[in-house]
Amino acid sequence: MLTAQEIMQLIQSLIWLLAGVGVFIVGMNFMGDALEKSAGSGMKRMLERISNNRFSGVGIGAGVTAIIQSSSATSVMVIGLVNAGVMTLMQATPILMGAKIGTTITGVLVALKNDYFNMAMYLLAFAGVMMGFFKKEKIKLAGSLCCGLGMIFVGLEIMSSEQAFGNALVQGMFTAVFQAIDFPLLLVLVGVIFTALIQSSSAATGVVITMVGTGVLPLEQAMFIVVGANLGTCVTALLACVGANTNSKRAVLIYLTCNSIGVVLFTVVLWLFKEKAVDLLMSLIPGKDPMSLQMRVSTFHVVFNVTTTVILLPFVRQLVDWACLVIKDKGEEETRLSLKYVDDRLLSMPSVALLQVKKEMEYMLSLVEQNTVLSFEAMDANSLEHDETIRGNECIIDFTNSALTKFLIKLSNEVEQSDEAVIGSYFHVLNDLERIGDHAENFYEIGVEMSQKKIAFSEKARGEIAAMRESIMQMFAISKDAFEHLNKEGLPALTKLEEGVDVQKKELIASHFARLAEGNCNVDVSPYYSSVITGLERVADHLVNVGYSIVNPTGAQDNEL
Repeated sequence: MLTAQEIMQLIQSLIWLLAGVGVFIVGMNFMGDALEKSAGSGMKRMLERISNNRFSGVGIGAGVTAIIQSSSATSVMVIGLVNAGVMTLMQATPILMGAKIGTTITGVLVALKNDYFNMAMYLLAFAGVMMGFFKKEKIKLAGSLCCGLGMIFVGLEIMSSEQAFGNALVQGMFTAVFQAIDFPLLLVLVGVIFTALIQSSSAATGVVITMVGTGVLPLEQAMFIVVGANLGTCVTALLACVGANTNSKRAVLIYLTCNSIGVVLFTVVLWLFKEKAVDLLMSLIPGKDPMSLQMRVSTFHVVFNVTTTVILLPFVRQLVDWACLVIKDKGEEETRLSLKYVDDRLLSMPSVALLQVKKEMEYMLSLVEQNTVLSFEAMDANSLEHDETIRGNECIIDFTNSALTKFLIKLSNEVEQSDEAVIGSYFHVLNDLERIGDHAENFYEIGVEMSQKKIAFSEKARGEIAAMRESIMQMFAISKDAFEHLNKEGLPALTKLEEGVDVQKKELIASHFARLAEGNCNVDVSPYYSSVITGLERVADHLVNVGYSIVNPTGAQDNEL
């Protein structure tokens, strides 16, 4: 029976333990954010290389997870990309497998560094200097990285200190608890529950490694808990699929299936050959010092994830088929407006989210151009043939403008300072594209009204409008190339075309009024002609803004025409 003093001491030790875990997780997130920001361009390149090659997929998954230090975050990102339709299940599955390998980096880091306090002090000192006395972004990021790493070591030092796991009373309590639950399935369940609660298998493994190093937890029990931790990390992915589409739910099922197969396989093998597994690890890493004990757990963690991936990698197609069999397509898929490439789940990876925003805007630009072409085709043919397409595209354009604006506001709080100007330019480009879309719809409405009134432009007027339209379509091509490929070469030609359109507008309006004065033009057509010419000139202004947004991200004009 514990005395009141021992109970207080135990409570205090548990508080220290929880504090250590908390500092460890915060440090891991801090370091992951710094790594993700500093390696943002590299992550973009990795994302662009996504293909159906399963080996490159595993490499991308492992690489991204090693950068952000969280397989949970990688799985959420993949679910977001699948939900946005950017990635297929065949592409997503190897990446999810590779994420499990990337997450072992934290365990190796924990096991290799035993003198936590001195290492933490050095890192935090460097972090203070770099973040406090330098203004250069890269040096500040390096400081953030050191700060995160230092906090990880502070957390480990707190967990292994005398006030936490180093306390004899706490050691005795945990030893008694693990003796009471010394059954493989119960130990696996402990790993699942603990990881599900803190939502980080890296942190859970780090705690287990620390416990083994302090002698609280035997290696043979630690292995089962580590196995369970890899299943508990699926909770984050399960939460991420709430409200997602069918394919995203399938991706989560594949992730859960892969982890479950690995857990079942290793639980059975360890259950049957526990002593041999321990002997093998001890022969590979001899010694009784804390670092040797910790390295055995870390090595097992690596072997577990690599082996599971190697076993399951040849069965990617079967895993996808299994997910499609369990989660069937809906008979009538709900039709609703949604972004094509962007998903809120990507906010955890700002550099990737920014890349997807650009793809969404490129899609919006293609719809704007299509509506402009179709509107004049309908006007020329005096027909409502394209009515449904034009109306549908305009709904998507308006929705995309609103939804992307809200997403960019959220994203602006997550990106590094160098990307803030890019987001600012995107706000302007969105406004320009939405206005062009409005003008395109207005052109169509003009055609509809003229058709209803049974009036039409004269041949001369039609030729003048066609000439002006030709300049506008050339500007579309240059603006698209500039925005999509960051190509500045065509910008002088874009400016020249826009100046030509301004001249055309003045000349055509003057010519039109001359025809009216001579009685060679139908007065009823006059307002429609003026609206078309003026609208085309304003479209030209907006296209110049879109093209030049790549040169001076904050300099695009906010037109309200």
